[in-house]
Amino acid sequence: MFYKVKSVLPLDNMVLQVEFEDGTKKIYDIKPLKERWQVFRDLENPSLFKLVKVDAGGFGVAWNKYIDLACNELWENGTPIQ
Repeated sequence: MFYKVKSVLPLDNMVLQVEFEDGTKKIYDIKPLKERWQVFRDLENPSLFKLVKVDAGGFGVAWNKYIDLACNELWENGTPIQ
């Protein structure tokens, strides 16, 4: 099952606030990814990090053609906002 992304908001300290089509909101911390994959280290640049947008169809978020995250990653590893 896909949990499609409705909107994404870049927050401070490499954190995203993601809203899904069902109305659920989650916080997703990018920092652990930069430890594992070099490409995510580019997001330490605040100007690039702020460029995040919802991918076509809501199947994830992307910064450019090289850096993206799938909707299921955001759903499964995001922290729900109460």
